[in-house]
Amino acid sequence: MSEPTTPIASSAHLAAGPGGALSEVEYGIILSGNAMQRWVVRCMIAAGAPRELNFTDALALHNLHSRQRPKRLADICFTLNIEDTHTVGYALRKLGKLDLVSSHKQGKETFFAATEVGSAICERYREIRQLCLVDALGDVHKDDKELQELARLLRTLSGLYDQAARAAASM
Repeated sequence: MSEPTTPIASSAHLAAGPGGALSEVEYGIILSGNAMQRWVVRCMIAAGAPRELNFTDALALHNLHSRQRPKRLADICFTLNIEDTHTVGYALRKLGKLDLVSSHKQGKETFFAATEVGSAICERYREIRQLCLVDALGDVHKDDKELQELARLLRTLSGLYDQAARAAASM
């Protein structure tokens, strides 16, 4: 298959001239981001989560299950790079009402943790992820080093976008 002569980008005006390759990357991030959100929600439902869970709910639950220790709202938002704490707070309240997350006060701070039911869903998610996604990825992509490099590049881009957002906000 030959290389495309015109960039595959969501906005032709951004793909023309300098920054064209970045526009292609951005379009790839948009497509993969939306596909990943769909995948995470569908996998959570297949793992036994209630159908009303959304992507942010799933991220919050997995974050709480990770390392099996209670976390504060600010810690979850920081780890997931979510600026709007209200959306994560809403997700935590929703997960609490579904008995997937518990909370306890420690001084002025509220700490959240995955319940046994929430953790069981996360573990079942891991099993389904292995069957449906990881095994399929292994069929087409064998080099973990490339994936690790891609992950590093995406984290670097995240920092650049955050800095650019701060610069744009100050204009």
